[in-house]
Amino acid sequence: MTDNKIPSKHYNELAGLFPETLAAVENLGTTIRGEGPIEEKTVHLIQLAAAAAVQSEGAVHSHTRRALQAGVTKEEIHHALLLLISTIGFPRVAAAFSWSQDIICREVQR
Repeated sequence: MTDNKIPSKHYNELAGLFPETLAAVENLGTTIRGEGPIEEKTVHLIQLAAAAAVQSEGAVHSHTRRALQAGVTKEEIHHALLLLISTIGFPRVAAAFSWSQDIICREVQR
């Protein structure tokens, strides 16, 4: 796992039980992100949108954190989520917005 990620308790447990599998997952993600021409900020916004669509709080936290580290502004994160209303619905967007705020507020306090 790269230094800029904060692993969850569950991630650490899985990594302890299945270290080779988790290393492969990490390598796959890194490889996929580097395969194409989409810039890093956009990659993280796409992944954030997918996390919001599947309603994964942990993934929204992770991709919000990664997006901020890549230089995405909180306004860009808010807009990316807002754009999803007509696709995934307001309740799902509101939940994802709340989860992203968990990270945004924590990062601003640092």
